[in-house]
Amino acid sequence: MAINLEDRVKELEAKVAELYDREALRDLRYRYHECINEAQTAEIPDLFTEDGELDFAHLGKAKGREQIKAVFSGLGRDASAPDSRRGLYRVRQFIHNHVLKLNGDRASGYAYLEAKPVYNGESYVVAARYNDEYVKRDGRWRFSKMSLTPFFMVPLKEGWAGDDLLKMGR
Repeated sequence: MAINLEDRVKELEAKVAELYDREALRDLRYRYHECINEAQTAEIPDLFTEDGELDFAHLGKAKGREQIKAVFSGLGRDASAPDSRRGLYRVRQFIHNHVLKLNGDRASGYAYLEAKPVYNGESYVVAARYNDEYVKRDGRWRFSKMSLTPFFMVPLKEGWAGDDLLKMGR
């Protein structure tokens, strides 16, 4: 612990700045899930840097806000057939154990995902892990890369006891 008052204040300022950054990163992750859960997908690209990347395994990849926008604009029911039961909709995502590692204006982290979407008219259960890289620019944290490692994406009626665990998105 610092001995003089000036050193103690600097130490406390550094700790407060780290706590502020951690909370801002958690808010960023939570905002992403709020956008998914509330079907506000048009707002998602702004959560990324201009050259941000997505790597959602077999579900797709994107680089840059325009490609990210295209990925998320594809969520939801088929717009040409609103009564269709095709596509991904009624998505609800819940995250657990958001772990962060800060390094100045860069950070990394991961969070476990539990999701309950409807895909092509069928209820699914999903478990995965988000692996993130973050950058702070102009005082604002954004995703520079978001990767998804799926553990299982299976119809609810089948469960995850079988061997074919990645049925959603195929």
